Amino acid sequence: MNTNIKATHIVLTEAISDYVDKRFQSVKKLLENDPTVKMDIELSRTTQHHKNGEIFRADVHIVGNHLDAYASAEKTDLYAAIDVLRDEITQRITATKGKRIAAVRKGGAKVKNIIKQFFGQSEE
Repeated sequence: MNTNIKATHIVLTEAISDYVDKRFQSVKKLLENDPTVKMDIELSRTTQHHKNGEIFRADVHIVGNHLDAYASAEKTDLYAAIDVLRDEITQRITATKGKRIAAVRKGGAKVKNIIKQFFGQSEE
């Protein structure tokens, strides 16, 4: 898996980079460490003149084998935004994965019914 971290209007420190890597280990496990998957993470500060409010933003875009997922989060703390972002992207990946598995199973059931009809067995 190829992971790129970009920082806009903030300094990307080693601590922030390590925190992102630690938090996104569960996402990497979901994607089964597929080498064709590309994950772009952008951490930014939305405004330079405000001191409080939801001024930190975290975005992730994952593109890979049968997957194109995007999530975004804005919070008052950068670390909180990263945590919320991980939860959102995990939910989207599992939903996409579940839909794909359901489609395969549905297709398999249709093939099974066609084969039953071809060999003259009745549908149950």
